[in-house]
Amino acid sequence: MPSLIKLPSSFLTFAAALLIAGCGGGGTGGSVSPNTVQLVNHSPVVAKTLATQTATVASAFSFDTSQGGTTFTDSDGDALIYSISITPSGSGLTATAAVVSGTPTTAGSYSVAVTAADGRGGSVSTSFSMTVLPQQGVPILPATAFSYSDATINLPAQFRAGAGPGAGPGAGNLAGADNTPTDNVVSNAGATLGRVLFYDKRLSVNDTVSCASCHVQANGFSDTRRFSVGFQGGLTTRHSMGLANARYYQNGRFFWDERAATAEVQVLQPIQNSTEMGSTLAQVVTKLSAQSFYGPLFTAAFGDATINSDRIARALAQFVRSIVSYRSKYDSAFVNGVANFGAALTAQEEQGRQLFEGAARCDTCHGTVAHIADSAKNNGLDAVLTDTGAGGGRFKSPSLRNIAVRAPYMHDGRFATLDQVVQHYDSGVQDSPNLAPGLRAADGSPRRLNLTAAQRQALVAFLGTLTDTALNTDPKFADPFR
Repeated sequence: MPSLIKLPSSFLTFAAALLIAGCGGGGTGGSVSPNTVQLVNHSPVVAKTLATQTATVASAFSFDTSQGGTTFTDSDGDALIYSISITPSGSGLTATAAVVSGTPTTAGSYSVAVTAADGRGGSVSTSFSMTVLPQQGVPILPATAFSYSDATINLPAQFRAGAGPGAGPGAGNLAGADNTPTDNVVSNAGATLGRVLFYDKRLSVNDTVSCASCHVQANGFSDTRRFSVGFQGGLTTRHSMGLANARYYQNGRFFWDERAATAEVQVLQPIQNSTEMGSTLAQVVTKLSAQSFYGPLFTAAFGDATINSDRIARALAQFVRSIVSYRSKYDSAFVNGVANFGAALTAQEEQGRQLFEGAARCDTCHGTVAHIADSAKNNGLDAVLTDTGAGGGRFKSPSLRNIAVRAPYMHDGRFATLDQVVQHYDSGVQDSPNLAPGLRAADGSPRRLNLTAAQRQALVAFLGTLTDTALNTDPKFADPFR
């Protein structure tokens, strides 16, 4: 029995065309001559989808878009010709035949279109998305530095130095509360370097923790945990303090117990703390010096590429002082420095504001439009002290800006909600020899406000108007390594 021979589809198509041509060749009205052969061409088709691809800046990348010849099929058996376009341009990748390859130069999202043609007029296209990630450990910074200095951010009138009567409650005190030293004024280049340092985990001994690990932008540069987690999983002994408006504190001291005389002193201590970051200044300088991107940043900030602990401290302090909150709902009440709270706040929020500045006397310790304290105070948390703070149970109080997103509260994070905080000042203040005078009644006993539930809710509502969403989402304060 003779064996069967399987003919290719292209041959069968050709044979069919011959038959058609032969059948039609004898007629006088036919349009096809007896000697003409017409072949039916089938365009290629997409047989397999292309998955999203991920590449990294400065790392070699290669991807065969034909997936070994399986992405497209052609029923005629034609050899396929590939063309590829990458949108937008500037990725640093190129295409040769079906392969996209190269070393990406620009992080971002790209669309890659792939066309397969059969050389006989037939073609088909498909596409896939590609994400180019930033180079690991290298910050992404804008070509033009973000604005951080007072000269470029245009603080509102009630915040500017020299603001006086009519600029809002206590606004004129802000100039005197500013702890920025004359030899380390915030500059755009200095704060840019400070931002990179603030988010760089290389400052910790095992590259696992940065300043931002405990001071999270979305949470008012505080921590949602009662105690923060250090480089080896150990816990701090105090809650992470919010950083908004840290530049406005009259005596310029930092930490809950005010042990650091300046921000420049404070920023270096967590780096060397055995629980927090566990490193040494010498180790940090060595690690930073090994990164090529730091030289230009130090040059821009300080005039040359020298990296030392003094410059690290100054840059970090500049970044911290640049974190100023002035774009909350509360601030929207001000026009040219003059407030109209009735128009900006709800009835409940305005009731809370009047209590805050009136019967509850909260502004005795949290004054000015920046809602800042002027010194460490004993706020009656404990009658018997286990943590004496700055002495006698006195603790520094950060600005109340973003307080609603900074739970838990107090130096030890003992209160989980703002309502608990208000209840403390309403009826829970404990007596001790150093209790802040503003928390004592006329007879010398701890003050009791006797607020109603509605009044407590109004105070909490007012505190919510101090949330500065713009600050908490501003790219210039965000992680540059993402």
